Amino acid sequence: MLVLSRKSGESVVIGAANGRLRLLKVTVLGIEGGKVKLGFDVDRDVPIHRAEVWERIRVQAGVSVSIPAT
Repeated sequence: MLVLSRKSGESVVIGAANGRLRLLKVTVLGIEGGKVKLGFDVDRDVPIHRAEVWERIRVQAGVSVSIPAT
């Protein structure tokens, strides 16, 4: 697992810089009361779910892939 520190308003970009692959940009929108608010910029056809929701969808679909343990 890669661990990065970001301040409010800073971002992380996931994907190739050559423009061939889709990019996912994650921005820290705010930090308040022990919670971090994140914003995700990605193509509309790329689903984004909280891990527990993704896991439920995966189980219901009968898919054997799971999220790596941290």
